[in-house]
Amino acid sequence: MKPIRLLTPQLDLLAEIDDYESLLFTRRWHEIGEFELRINRHKRHTELLQRGNLIMLGASRNKVGIIRHREIVLDEGGKASETWLVKGIVLKGVMAQRIVVPPANDSHDRASGNAETVMKHYVNNHVVNPVDTKRKIDMVVLASDQQRGSNISWESRFKNLAEEFVEISKASGLGWDVVLDLQQRKWIFDVFEGQNLTVNQTENPPVIFSPQFESLKQLSFVESDYNYRNFGYIAGQGEGADRRVVEVGDAEGISRIETFIDSRDISEQDESGQALTEEQIIAKLQERGQQKLSEFTEEFFLEGQVLTNSPFRYEIDYDLGDIVTIQNREWGITRDARITEIKEIYEPGGFQIEATFGQSRPTLIKKLKQELAQISGEVRK
Repeated sequence: MKPIRLLTPQLDLLAEIDDYESLLFTRRWHEIGEFELRINRHKRHTELLQRGNLIMLGASRNKVGIIRHREIVLDEGGKASETWLVKGIVLKGVMAQRIVVPPANDSHDRASGNAETVMKHYVNNHVVNPVDTKRKIDMVVLASDQQRGSNISWESRFKNLAEEFVEISKASGLGWDVVLDLQQRKWIFDVFEGQNLTVNQTENPPVIFSPQFESLKQLSFVESDYNYRNFGYIAGQGEGADRRVVEVGDAEGISRIETFIDSRDISEQDESGQALTEEQIIAKLQERGQQKLSEFTEEFFLEGQVLTNSPFRYEIDYDLGDIVTIQNREWGITRDARITEIKEIYEPGGFQIEATFGQSRPTLIKKLKQELAQISGEVRK
């Protein structure tokens, strides 16, 4: 079994455990991952599995979680059945503890530049060097800005910081994480670029996940248009007939699938409080529309269990965030997709990997959030 190190938030080593019952550790490229540990209460060091403490998988400083939850049940099995279920989030989940509070002199916190620069702007303003020092998280520091990712303009007002990073990550393709620096005794926020390992590129050795290549034990595939939208009406500020509405998309006839995008939160003023021109406001609304329409693309979901004796080695030949080729010749499917989620499963019977390629299937909560996000703030008179 892979050893687990228990640490304080200040990175003091408490203990090491390697005889647990099972561990599921899920890493995600765009979103926040989690872990789930099961261990008998009577094993050594279980008293240290307290909320707020950290777990680290071996020496992997990018596989660290914060304990948020634990539970136990006693039944007729007695001591043998007294098993702690310990759950938590990966370290970057700490960003979900902050919302984006606008500066005192502006309605929004705004940032423009490369996606990396924008994300680090928000971490600096709300975690590392906030105006209100009570919001500062002392353990977190920023890695140097390498200005990676596409150029974007972003503005936010009282939105959850982690949820904003998920949107920026999906729009730019960059991943984001918080990793440990044990020498500095700090948590480092940084962004990452995946490698292109697809079959049609020549820069890197290609990685092909396929039952025919003996690299996949199991594969499930879904493609769907149920969530697809290709034309948006983007509504800005104003009420009734005076509300500003712009259109995004060029589909026509039966192929056109419309949606309404409530963008009342987009400011019509600049950072100094001066009114923007009509052209500038329309450009901002159109940009928001393009961002939101990208969430309503034609869906395909690919999930698979990777063979542990695959010719492609995890974290050597490929890793989370890389773009690979998935193929099943019998189904007539060949797709290039990013590895967006990897679940590492540690059990006495062995080690397994489950991967999600491209989008993950939306949960009910995600679907509800998406539907609620489209509800208009229209006031009927």
